[in-house]
Amino acid sequence: MKKLMMLLAVAGFSTAVMAQEETTPEMKNGFVMNSFWSNWFVEANASYSAFYSNEEKPADYSKSPLKHGRRSYGLSVAIGKRFTPVLGLRTKLSGFWGKSVLGYEGDEHVGRLTPGQYVGLDYCNAVTYFNLQEQFMVNLSNLFCGYNESRVWNVTPYAGAGVVRNCSYNTWNLGISAGIQNTWRLSDRFKLNLDLNYNITGDDFEGEDSKTWGGHQNANHDHWFTAEIGLTYNISKKYDWDRVPDVEAIKQLNQSQLDALNAQLADANAEIERLRNQPIPEPKETVVTQSVKDFITTPISVFFNLNKTEIAVLKDLVNVKALAKFAIENDRNILVTGYADSATGTPEHNMWLSDKRAERVKNELINMGVKPEKISTAHFGGVEILTPVDFNRRATVQITED
Repeated sequence: MKKLMMLLAVAGFSTAVMAQEETTPEMKNGFVMNSFWSNWFVEANASYSAFYSNEEKPADYSKSPLKHGRRSYGLSVAIGKRFTPVLGLRTKLSGFWGKSVLGYEGDEHVGRLTPGQYVGLDYCNAVTYFNLQEQFMVNLSNLFCGYNESRVWNVTPYAGAGVVRNCSYNTWNLGISAGIQNTWRLSDRFKLNLDLNYNITGDDFEGEDSKTWGGHQNANHDHWFTAEIGLTYNISKKYDWDRVPDVEAIKQLNQSQLDALNAQLADANAEIERLRNQPIPEPKETVVTQSVKDFITTPISVFFNLNKTEIAVLKDLVNVKALAKFAIENDRNILVTGYADSATGTPEHNMWLSDKRAERVKNELINMGVKPEKISTAHFGGVEILTPVDFNRRATVQITED
């Protein structure tokens, strides 16, 4: 039994580590971390259990889980949360009717008529109990096949620990469990469960330990197998997952616009140099000056990943460097404005995040040679200026009016 529990522990740890790695192309970009109130679910199941006690070892009892003296029917309810498409946690309460090799007649243990003698499994040996556990769940279907909210069948092994109480004998024990939950998608909200699990608890679950029961000296643990069937219901408004946007892909989609702006800025600088060396008629000067003004005051965006203050794509700084060069040569001031998206994070956190993003870009401008006194910053917290919402994770850089 110890080897089995060690194997389950190692398997759980290994799976948790694998869940953090980029195991499949579908998972490599990660997923947006939803709010605390997202991805909650509840479960309700009917169960069939077969109990096996350490005290019965000296007796020649049938091991069949279908025997009347072993089988019992019960219920389980659970509430849980999925933290990622792979990892989840649930609190599960199960019971509430079980079996024991001990029996009671009045105030005496009828199971111990004489030392070493045991009551058969057909004796009335019902007990009431409850089993409360915290269980760590790993969705193998999402881990190895990639996340798919519309997938019909998901396989989720789990392991957990908690407290078990035999209410009939007033005993408390540590309980450990391991199992596999199979779910079949019925709709966006409902799933059908088939849960097979194994539970182990202390040797004195039945009120007496094996060392004092019939002279049996090899203490071990009481355990039972359970099969459950029921439903899972997603109670949160947000129950699926959004992929973290690929900022590089976003940049590629907008690269033509950025290249056009960069080319216009270069043309404007060349035109300014040409105008310095020759007189320009007033009408033409007005047109060119207005055109240059439009170019240099157009904000340049520097993008960030979700909840990060480090620049996602350093190529963004190419355009910033061109703007910084113009500001230095023409003694102009620069405004850096930080933003966060309003879809994630609290307002307080988003204000802090947008401020840090503005400061990060300001430091880059200083490294490019812009004097700190020529740079001003602003931040606006979570906004919905751009669509999709991921585009709002940015800071903008622009020349200010003198």
